[in-house]
Amino acid sequence: MIKQFTKNDKAAIAKWINERKGNDDPKIIDQVKEIIDTVIAKGDQALLDYTKAFDHVNLSSLRVSEEELNTAYQSVDQEFIQYMEEAKANIIFYHEAQKKQGFELTKENGIYLGQRITPLQRVGVYVPGGRAAYPSSVLMNVLPARIAGVEEIIMVTPPDKEGGIDPYIAAAAKIAGVDQIYKVGGAQAVAALAYGTQSIPRVDKIIGPGNIFVATAKKLVYGQVDIDMIAGPSEILVIADADANPRYVAADLLSQAEHDPMASAILLTTDHTLAQRVIEQLRIQSKQLLKQDIVKESLANYGAVMVLDTLEECFEISNELAPEHLELMLKEPKQYLDQVRNAGSIFLGYMTCESIGDYFGGTNHVLPTGGTARFYSALNVDNFVKKSSYLYWSEEALKKDGKKIIHIAEHEHLDAHANAVKVRLEHE
Repeated sequence: MIKQFTKNDKAAIAKWINERKGNDDPKIIDQVKEIIDTVIAKGDQALLDYTKAFDHVNLSSLRVSEEELNTAYQSVDQEFIQYMEEAKANIIFYHEAQKKQGFELTKENGIYLGQRITPLQRVGVYVPGGRAAYPSSVLMNVLPARIAGVEEIIMVTPPDKEGGIDPYIAAAAKIAGVDQIYKVGGAQAVAALAYGTQSIPRVDKIIGPGNIFVATAKKLVYGQVDIDMIAGPSEILVIADADANPRYVAADLLSQAEHDPMASAILLTTDHTLAQRVIEQLRIQSKQLLKQDIVKESLANYGAVMVLDTLEECFEISNELAPEHLELMLKEPKQYLDQVRNAGSIFLGYMTCESIGDYFGGTNHVLPTGGTARFYSALNVDNFVKKSSYLYWSEEALKKDGKKIIHIAEHEHLDAHANAVKVRLEHE
């Protein structure tokens, strides 16, 4: 059901997990390129044609009207609305602290230089439909953009079979403050956001998860627009000591295994007894889950339990794998924070399950996967701003240091650069 590694398998576990990444499929790349080119050429008509072909829905209009949105919102149970509003407050509370101010520095001779922080003007959010419709992701993607000061947020999501959208997605969009919603999905939706159509305005950045066609489209339009990241299969890594509850550990590993047969769920521990009890709990609890077939395949493919001699060894392997979710089920978890170099989001203590962060805690659940936590961060307010530098030099300052600039420019054989300084020094 789940692989068991020993301390002698340290190198093997990283190689094994990295096998999940695979290579881009040339056929899918070609298909997505064709879709993008068609959307660029035909605009809205291409979107309507692809929606009919792929979603089997005939639409007369792509935009979700205010009436449609309100009707969908009112159809959702009030408890869900209340809890999403509370989650929104927690997300805002956390992300408000991420906001930064620009700065200005002064030097002698009238020099000053600084940095301006400017929000992006327009952001596009892709929201999957069907079984992968997650209203919580709407809050996680939209609210940091709102806090950053983004002027306009456009959402795209596939229509359902009746030509509407998932009411819970609609409710989350209304709660988060999305400006416009369009009923279109797949690579064609990404192309529309990147290049614009008659109905859908061109955006500066595209965020949000999707299937392989959506992910491929985001890769291909990067440069025309910015993107958040390319999300891979979900991951959880738990570092647990002897006092950890095996029921909790197993439950948390299963919480990620249910996402996808390619999801990774790994336990690192120094206690043999805990390891065996967790394996037993995985057998027991997986039988009770709705997605037990996916869970069993996920654990068989990329589930692992590894017993090591020390916690330091556990952190060494964890940092190598750079997991999306890292749980420290340790008696004094905060004292080990400095040992974590690479992780998307860190959950401290026996009671802090990953689900808290997914839905309600306030930290963002849009996280780097596939080892990219070595260089990527969780989605945050900084992802929605630009930082521009500015510089002012007085005539006095240029007289003092102009020759130094000329010397460096001439060394690089850029005479025009040098001349731009010379003409200012020679005008006297």
